[in-house]
Amino acid sequence: MVNTKTFNELGLSSILLEAVNKKGFEEPTSIQAITIPVMLRDDTNIIAQAQTGTGKTAAFGLPLIEMIDTDSRTVQALILVPTRELAIQVSEEINSLKGSKSIKIVPIYGGQSIDQQLRRLKKGVHIVVGTPGRVIDHLNRKTLRIGEIEHLILDEADEMLNMGFIDDMEEIMKYTNPNKRTLLFSATIPKKIRDLARKYMDGYELLTVKKEPLTTTLTEQIYFEIKAGDKFEALCRIVDLESAFYGLVFCRTKSDVDSVANHLIDRGYDAEAIHGDITQAQRERTLEKFKKGKIHILVATDVAARGIDVSNLTHVINYSLPQDPESYVHRIGRTGRAGQEGMAITFITPSEYKRLMFIQRMAKTEIKKSTVPRVKDIIKAKKRKIYEDLNAILEEEIEEKYYNWAEKLIENNDPAQILAAMLNYCFEEELNPDTYGDIKEIGAKGLPLDKQGKTRLFIALGKKDKMNARKLIDLIMSRVAIKPKQISDIQVLDKFSFITVPFSKAEKIIASFKEKGRKPLITRARN
Repeated sequence: MVNTKTFNELGLSSILLEAVNKKGFEEPTSIQAITIPVMLRDDTNIIAQAQTGTGKTAAFGLPLIEMIDTDSRTVQALILVPTRELAIQVSEEINSLKGSKSIKIVPIYGGQSIDQQLRRLKKGVHIVVGTPGRVIDHLNRKTLRIGEIEHLILDEADEMLNMGFIDDMEEIMKYTNPNKRTLLFSATIPKKIRDLARKYMDGYELLTVKKEPLTTTLTEQIYFEIKAGDKFEALCRIVDLESAFYGLVFCRTKSDVDSVANHLIDRGYDAEAIHGDITQAQRERTLEKFKKGKIHILVATDVAARGIDVSNLTHVINYSLPQDPESYVHRIGRTGRAGQEGMAITFITPSEYKRLMFIQRMAKTEIKKSTVPRVKDIIKAKKRKIYEDLNAILEEEIEEKYYNWAEKLIENNDPAQILAAMLNYCFEEELNPDTYGDIKEIGAKGLPLDKQGKTRLFIALGKKDKMNARKLIDLIMSRVAIKPKQISDIQVLDKFSFITVPFSKAEKIIASFKEKGRKPLITRARN
């Protein structure tokens, strides 16, 4: 069991601790807590078993940044990944963690201009993140030299195996420094991965994270697929649709928590924030107010929300997608308690869909896609609440002074006109639809295709199957109503291919090629 609680205890330098803090990470994930200290020892090869979405990029990225010699212009680390999407993602993540260290990181992958990559490699880089095919291309051209690398990292090793990259991985290893350290990250450790480790890794330390059983007992779990910039508007609509919203809103970083809470307060909501920078006294005051119902929205990070035990929450909102299935289950388990109904709502952008599906699969739950409440439905719900409140007041005893006032008002005016004026006076701002901004949901009907977001698909057919770009398009069009121009960025390799399609078409394509009892022919590309 890992007892490390903070990044400060992992042996990272002050520069990296500052970078981690700036990103808003409050504590390491399990794989980060066990991997970072071992990597920093710099004395052993590593096989780490870690699922996608558990923070493994930072697990190897942070110690890697610590060990890079910035005075040298040679490539010191090579990170192999299965897809170009992951190459870009890993490169960007490590860049965001390097802080003030002058480390140069370059992603190289098929589909990008090789001339652009050549220019960047020529200038001198410290870390290369690449797909096997493009790395071999550069090795053959002698435009990438990895004979002096000190670290070779194989990320998503089992996925590279599934995609037929085992020969490429072995070919690349022949070019590397025999005294390098090899770090292999994989969700599973099949026999071929173990064989690879025995052949190319002279001993290694196996790091695994203990998997706790995941359970969810919520009445309902849904997700909205929207642009990142529309999240706040969606949150306001959810709150306003409910007659008595009482919930937790989870954000990934402290700065996000402050931003969301302040925006809610500015719009008149009873909201407050808690995160790691808030004093214990302030935290206790805020939690007490929340438990007593004096505030109805509490915006929090995962760490700060620990210990919150409120049994009658109506909602948990994942404003930011959690890092792993365990965090998701832990978050949403705070509602739907004591036999009461609760709802968990998760906001995702198109690039996060794969991670959400992974969370759903690992948590053995169902998260249904839904649509953001429409403005007209919110206005209707508000009117219904006002109507109910007025009826409740009519059942109570009203002081005589209000009757006297009412009689004076209707002396020379129509009673309906007076009531309409009073409603307008009291509720004009609350019932004004213009207070809400527009939200364009991904794949919404009528939204131009180029603004729907796009998805990269993996197809288990390639040149060996006598496949080319034209045949791929024809194959897909034979099953799904799609125009040729909607299928772009086609990449046909020996054993498999990639295409990019509008998000709204992706699920239809995947579903149309599913055959019971057989491995799916088309899936979403890993990112």
